[in-house]
Amino acid sequence: MGSCGSALPEERFGHLVRKHPCFSGEGHFKFGRIHLPVSPACNIRCKFCKRSFNKSEHRPGVASELVKPEAVNALIEKALRLCPELTVAGIAGPGDTLATPHALEAFEQVHERYPELINCLSTNGLLLEQHAERIANVGVQTVTVTVNGVEPAIQEQICSSIALDGKLIMGRAAAETLIRAQLAGIRKASALGITIKINTVLIPGINEGHIGEIARQTRDAGASLINIIPLIPQHELSHIEAPDCFQLGDAREAAEQYLPVFRHCQQCRADACGIPGSGRDLASQLYDKPVAETFSHG
Repeated sequence: MGSCGSALPEERFGHLVRKHPCFSGEGHFKFGRIHLPVSPACNIRCKFCKRSFNKSEHRPGVASELVKPEAVNALIEKALRLCPELTVAGIAGPGDTLATPHALEAFEQVHERYPELINCLSTNGLLLEQHAERIANVGVQTVTVTVNGVEPAIQEQICSSIALDGKLIMGRAAAETLIRAQLAGIRKASALGITIKINTVLIPGINEGHIGEIARQTRDAGASLINIIPLIPQHELSHIEAPDCFQLGDAREAAEQYLPVFRHCQQCRADACGIPGSGRDLASQLYDKPVAETFSHG
């Protein structure tokens, strides 16, 4: 049985990843990151996802305000004064980073002004293959892809629909399309030299026996690391209890047969800032007031 706190075998990763606090157990306590909340829209509808603008919730999909791409360098400059240990500029929402052009526009500016920072992008992977070359060209070195199932029967219980090429795809067809796109995107991004981490939300009764297969198929596609995230019961999956430590340990043990497992994730907000392992988030010092914004799903 795996424990809830085993260390990541960092010797398998290079100097770049060791300085990334969301890829490295050691770096988690030494280096900082800023999440730039520039992406407003999403192109898939996950049953556990509930995005919001507020200052009180500490979870993915939440930010205090939406930032325009042209404003990110000023935000980073302020963040570096607050946290000189900052090594990573990441974009993880609040929507999907590839559903709109905002994230790649922001990375172009960050890469030009702060080439020493590691640029990190998180995505659901639906459009990863299509944008992989531009992602590499704007200086993104690490990509996190959220993959919650690689079997359509499981994925369709998690993702209700996707919006692709102006069409809304539902149910099993949506699941099949998303899985194909994710694996193809991982293959292409990995072939371009981008380091890929997989995020998998562990959902008891739905994908808890499927984690090893997710790790196997994503490893074969080119992923280097996996992070198992316990479900936050909300939205359409509010009736499912969060996995306990034993379920989480079993899932990590299954995944670890194929990929190293990152074990320090804190399920950060889309506007998080600071050293994750310090227990102190600096985002409240970066933003003056929340901005009302309507989310869309493509």
